[in-house]
Amino acid sequence: MTTPSQDARLLGRVAEGDHGAFTEIMRTHEDRVFAVCLRILADRELALDATQDTFLSAFRKAGQFQGQSALGTWLYRIAVNTCYDQLRRARRRPTTPMPEHVEVVDDHAEQELLAAGHRHEIVAALRAIPVEFRAAVVLADIEGLALPEVALALGVPVGTVKSRVFRGRRLLAQLLGEPNEG
Repeated sequence: MTTPSQDARLLGRVAEGDHGAFTEIMRTHEDRVFAVCLRILADRELALDATQDTFLSAFRKAGQFQGQSALGTWLYRIAVNTCYDQLRRARRRPTTPMPEHVEVVDDHAEQELLAAGHRHEIVAALRAIPVEFRAAVVLADIEGLALPEVALALGVPVGTVKSRVFRGRRLLAQLLGEPNEG
């Protein structure tokens, strides 16, 4: 993992056209960006497209990075916005159902779902909740970001993140048949 000052220097080099620096950023962050996209979009091909679009946007906007957040948080924000855009476009055209088995690239990010023993049910439940709740739950609970980082990634206040995570968890619990605890 790189430090914030290293990230800023790397992005500065990218803005100057250094493709090697961009390759280093991609190598460091692509698995986690893909994992976030996969969980939000619930479709491997769409997630691959969103991951690619995320890094293309990051490359084009490298000079705009101000270092007010970690590079990973900045990339998550681009990824979430890219996923939202894809979901809006998908509503305009017919969709195909998600296959029964989704190949996972990032085993570490998937440990929580596998450990639960109900991976398919959890993935289906995540797909069933509204995307703004899904994004907040994925970033906070699965990716392990702190709430202020989630807020930066989603572009909303921390209070909104807390509400979305709470409501998302409650919806997931209901969908998974967990008892309602108040």
